[in-house]
Amino acid sequence: MPPPVKLAIIGGGPSAFYVASRLLSLLPLKDPMSPPLRVHMYDRLWAPHGLVRYGVAPDHPEVKNCTNKFDATATDPRFRFFGNVNVGSTPLHSIPHALHLPLTSILNNYSHLLFATGCTMPTLHPAIPPSVYCIPALSLVHWYTQHPSQPPPPALDKITHLTLIGQGNVSLDIARILLTSPSVLRQYDVPEHVLEVLSRSTVKHVSIVGRRGPLEAAFTTKELREMINLPEASMIPIEPTLLTPPSGVALTRQQRRTLELLQKGSKNLPGSTPKSWSLHFYRSPASLTLPPSASALDMANLTLAHTRLDPATHRAVPTGETSTLPTSLVVTSLGFHADPDTTFFDPALRHLRSSAGRITSPDGSALKNMYASGWAANGAKGVLASTMIDAYAVAGTILSDIAPSSEAVTTAAPPSPEMEMAPDELLNRRPDLDALPAEIVHGIKDGMVTQYDDWKVH
Repeated sequence: MPPPVKLAIIGGGPSAFYVASRLLSLLPLKDPMSPPLRVHMYDRLWAPHGLVRYGVAPDHPEVKNCTNKFDATATDPRFRFFGNVNVGSTPLHSIPHALHLPLTSILNNYSHLLFATGCTMPTLHPAIPPSVYCIPALSLVHWYTQHPSQPPPPALDKITHLTLIGQGNVSLDIARILLTSPSVLRQYDVPEHVLEVLSRSTVKHVSIVGRRGPLEAAFTTKELREMINLPEASMIPIEPTLLTPPSGVALTRQQRRTLELLQKGSKNLPGSTPKSWSLHFYRSPASLTLPPSASALDMANLTLAHTRLDPATHRAVPTGETSTLPTSLVVTSLGFHADPDTTFFDPALRHLRSSAGRITSPDGSALKNMYASGWAANGAKGVLASTMIDAYAVAGTILSDIAPSSEAVTTAAPPSPEMEMAPDELLNRRPDLDALPAEIVHGIKDGMVTQYDDWKVH
């Protein structure tokens, strides 16, 4: 029988749970060939599920169905969850109440370690730094999903025009929430204090700006269709020439459907609704000029550089022209990157230094029994389905290290590529399976650390 395995997982989002569930299911508790196994999951937030809990728009409850699988995983007696714990070399500034657990405590208490810490920092635009008139989209998302960082509510009662920079699903989520009546949102899991702010909103128009064209827009047709069918808002028609694909370009099914929806326009005729929205293609922020006074009636001026698509690189390049868009608030939605304070962060990659699911040293060799999955390993891209596929592959890599001759290894995933292993062993080869780091024992006793059943009571 293989030696006992004690795996620490840092992060409690979908990738972390998919890896845990895969390992626990492929190494059944009552199978005599399964090694003695413990999986301990740590999250800096008091509740688990990561982006599913704090990133999914409240009017998309079906996306959260995967938490049923995560709940089932948590019933395995070999699994434990510890929330409100920040693992790392430096304490968190964004959530100062989290218990700080040095990485050395993990290394001393576990035989294997998985980083599933995600990409928690918003990517900002260098031309328009944060200000009273420019905030990251993450601030709004965390506001309406009740993230523990508790960002302040937006002053929607002082805003008439909001501009979103970026044309991904997050931008469309925010636009949809702002343009939907609170009476409709009330049927979903939207906090009462959020509904109160939305009920006082004076937002009349939302502009959604992207540096490339409709064929390159990152939003899905599902999200676009929801925008087009909004009951109390209408879309400003798009210049027809922008919706004509270049000759000789073979469109994907999604691109063809996107063009059809945009050509058709919104369900409501332009000008027939109290609120409206528009898509601005081939525009990139150049600067944001703040108004001379802080009056609610004063708008900032967003200067947009006009762009075109370089046919060779498919990148947006400036044409030299600019235009100005008066707006009450700019919200940047340009993706995410890992926290630079995270151990093994690579500044060039903007996520953790890893290869084929393994944490690597600066020279490229793999660190023994140390792994990374999800956005932490690959950057902020993909949806839940791709996250699951990646997590299952990483689970297969872990299994190949735990029990290389086990039948479960061939079941889990294709073999991972051979990698040179670093000579040093950072983890404990023979840890006490049921012992916890001393900091966690004290944290549970003091009520600072939450366990899986605790958060459901709140």
